[in-house]
Amino acid sequence: MHSSEDPPFRSFASDNWAGAHPEVINAIAAANIGHVRSYGGDPFTARFAVLAKHLFGTHAEAYPVFNGTGANVLALQAVLPRWGAVICAHTAHIHTNETGAPEKAAGIKLLTVEAPDGKLTPELVTRVAWGFENPHRPEPRVVSISQATELGTCYTPDEIRALAEQAHEHGMLLHLDGSRLGNAAAHLGSSLAALTSEVGVDIVSLGGTKNGLLGAEAVVVLRPDKAPGMPHLRKLSLQLGSKMRFLSAQLLALYEGDLWKRSADHANAMAARLADGIAELAAYDERFEIAYPVESNAVFARLPREVASAAAAQFQFGAWREAPDLYRLMCSFDTEPEEVDRLLDALGEST
Repeated sequence: MHSSEDPPFRSFASDNWAGAHPEVINAIAAANIGHVRSYGGDPFTARFAVLAKHLFGTHAEAYPVFNGTGANVLALQAVLPRWGAVICAHTAHIHTNETGAPEKAAGIKLLTVEAPDGKLTPELVTRVAWGFENPHRPEPRVVSISQATELGTCYTPDEIRALAEQAHEHGMLLHLDGSRLGNAAAHLGSSLAALTSEVGVDIVSLGGTKNGLLGAEAVVVLRPDKAPGMPHLRKLSLQLGSKMRFLSAQLLALYEGDLWKRSADHANAMAARLADGIAELAAYDERFEIAYPVESNAVFARLPREVASAAAAQFQFGAWREAPDLYRLMCSFDTEPEEVDRLLDALGEST
């Protein structure tokens, strides 16, 4: 707990630790006037529906929801038959960080593939994309990718297109978990559509909370004929907000202008600054190493354990689950250059 006189506490543990962007708070306050229809019958939700078509194509249908886990479970459930399975990387958020929600809440079988850099390829998908007519095996019906991945890497449009073409060739659909889609688009210098609707993605979990929203995400259906019953399913999945105007107002604040890109650009730039500093330390001490390409707002680095422990006590980051000397450092829309430099100074005290 910090008093109002203390400097704001910021960490490198997760972009979920960041607060909400002031423009988002203002948008919520602006929506908090008078009475409007509930459950999505409000003008803010209507505006977001139009905006989604502008961002993703005229066929796009948008459904605001409360959180990322709910968005992923709802999206996958909407496009799967009861016997269907989802192919994903072994590091995918739906597999590692959602407490079995796809399995428990929706009865979805996940078929995981080892992906060293967090990214699926058609060759990796082929390893588990079989048994389509075998009644003794869950039938692969969806390929799910994270953009950016859990390791901070990004799929290029061509890589996504190749996965979509393979999925469609085998009668599968492509789902994109876009909790950090803005960071990926900013890194690649592309539009949101260039990473989704234009390259064959069928359904998107559109992120917001990790890029400055107070608490709102959306499912964007790019092929509505493949996701029948979404309005009913959203309610059934506990993701239908009665006062939906406050979810939609946040999404409008982020995506109607360039706030999503400004915030993502800044977070990415802070991650690049941090990675450059760690690379400089590595020139003097081989115990420092950047483990994966820094392509979003995440830096994965190998650090001397005693140095990392001392720095983590001040900056609140932790070891990654795959290796005791691998640490994830996350930057946010409000990370300041001075904070990055202070962390680098703390890490460099041992060199």
